Amino acid sequence: MKPGFTKMIFNIADQESFHDLAMRIFEYQADNNKIYSDFLCGLKISKGDVKKIEEIPFLPVELFKNHMIITGERSPVKIFESSGITGNSTSRHHVTDLGLYEESFSGAFRLFYGEPSDYVIAALLPSYTERENSSLVYMMNGLINQSRNDSGGFYINNTDDLLTEMKRWKAEKRKILLVGVSFALLDLAEKQSPDLFGVIVMETGGMKGRRKEITREELHSILKEKFNIPEVHSEYGMTELLSQAYSKGEGVFNCPPWMKIMIRDPQDPLSLLEEPYKTGGINIIDLANVNSCSFIATGDLGRVHESGGFEVLGRFGSSDIRGCNLLIE
Repeated sequence: MKPGFTKMIFNIADQESFHDLAMRIFEYQADNNKIYSDFLCGLKISKGDVKKIEEIPFLPVELFKNHMIITGERSPVKIFESSGITGNSTSRHHVTDLGLYEESFSGAFRLFYGEPSDYVIAALLPSYTERENSSLVYMMNGLINQSRNDSGGFYINNTDDLLTEMKRWKAEKRKILLVGVSFALLDLAEKQSPDLFGVIVMETGGMKGRRKEITREELHSILKEKFNIPEVHSEYGMTELLSQAYSKGEGVFNCPPWMKIMIRDPQDPLSLLEEPYKTGGINIIDLANVNSCSFIATGDLGRVHESGGFEVLGRFGSSDIRGCNLLIE
């Protein structure tokens, strides 16, 4: 990584400094990331053709399934792997600097929620905790350690213990954050329907292959009713990123200053939709991903609001992630 990038990434003050740094990182990755360089070559786009961030090509996230995507010469110190579904290959994110990930997820949490030490943090992540290479588990473990509480931690299937502890924490007037994958929170809501009024409940997605898919709006409606809470918070991240966006309700996410969402035309993967509220593919600029690829075209559908927040509305089918035929075989 170029000297000084880390300090600049986490000290972005405005859109102008974001744009300037994004262009610098694009040029750096175009020169020092073989997969991204080959991708640009396949598109017949040279580094000099790109004059602004709206012209930067976004690497389809599918490439993380069968390529080691690294910028620079450093070897990976950790390989994060997606959960995947039976019959599908998983994405693998080769991370060369865990410090960047830790600074990113810690900084974003503080930006939206304050110090982790202010909370008792409980994680309900069954199936994820069984995998050694889950980026979500790594992040939650880091935040739980930063909470410096003798309470909290991971709960797998022992929800009775979790609810007993929550009653105690509520009686002690502690600030409680319950983070869970969607299917686990839904199971808890439907089977036990505990009163969690006063608890911040945050879902992180994760229904694929576990239960019938429902919309985020439907999920939140069930959780709010069963848990007796006014809002459900959400975290939006993925294995291939080092940054997360957060929603404090209504399914509208906001990014930390080093992350930006752009919406691409679903019929033309190289064109962006400039008008707000138009639905298309979610492209992500994640400057913390400086040692991998900071410009990723996801398989998610969404739209950006005039306020800068964004919604995630669903996913493309695998056959609809257009542009993959432009990639390296």
